[in-house]
Amino acid sequence: MKETHLIPAGTVLTSKGDGPVVTLTAPGKVFLLTLDITRIVEQEALDVSVIGSVDGTTWEPKPLAVFPQKFYAGQHPLLLDLSQRVDLKALRAHWEVNRWGRGSETPMFEVSLQLREVPPDVLKETMAEAGARR
Repeated sequence: MKETHLIPAGTVLTSKGDGPVVTLTAPGKVFLLTLDITRIVEQEALDVSVIGSVDGTTWEPKPLAVFPQKFYAGQHPLLLDLSQRVDLKALRAHWEVNRWGRGSETPMFEVSLQLREVPPDVLKETMAEAGARR
């Protein structure tokens, strides 16, 4: 798996939900998650997490990755290290939305969540650079 979407580009979120099931073709790898919020209204919050499954139907209760709560548009990267979880066969995104204040009570976010495998050589080089800075 080189690149796929846990939330397809242009998806509009207005209520709590889950993304499509994505089968891992390369279990036990390190991935870069990129949450891209392209449209948002004021006075609302978005919580996004990634959950895993060993069989694609039963989902673990504890998320594998959780983005900090988001209030603004932008791109938000997060590493997902599954090197110790070679048993996982599938992933999916889960989100919760909240709106407060005046105006419409329905939240509205336009988002995507991309999953991209980090090649081992890039990961090794990045870790070496990070260690050299300490």
